[in-house]
Amino acid sequence: MCHEDGELYWHDPDPRAVFPLDKILPNPRLQRVIRSGRFTVTRDTAFKEVVRACAHREETWIDPRIIASFDALHAAGHAHSIETWSDGRLVGGIYGMALRGAFFGESMFSRVSNAGKVAFYGLARHLNERGYVLFDSQYINPFTAQLGAVEIPKRSFRVHLAKALALDIKF
Repeated sequence: MCHEDGELYWHDPDPRAVFPLDKILPNPRLQRVIRSGRFTVTRDTAFKEVVRACAHREETWIDPRIIASFDALHAAGHAHSIETWSDGRLVGGIYGMALRGAFFGESMFSRVSNAGKVAFYGLARHLNERGYVLFDSQYINPFTAQLGAVEIPKRSFRVHLAKALALDIKF
């Protein structure tokens, strides 16, 4: 993570924010949006564009070094994105890194209402279908809490991470 001082740091917060995959469900209003067909959801078709869109905001930790690192992780098959499209235009997305049975969410963006949330729930559905057991968010904030993030102690996170790393799951 890039900080105000320009340095990159490894973060291992305590408590840790995670999304309980077995409890992530869009609210009824967003379920209607998803079913409406307003958005097309794709996977790994515009990874670089999603990362750059996530970085394009007033305050961001996503600097050129992080962008280059995630581009390399994507090329190696470790970083992934879910994209939402409307009328052929990229309008939302989320990206992060997959490692065995764990997915580490990095950032998400939305150019139109609900597009980022549709990408998030598309990712959660994909992770559930593939058998992932850990969806990490690192930190909780009002938005991630609204999506269902909860905080767990670092010790508990490490137990979940060990279980996830014991699985052989491909994104």
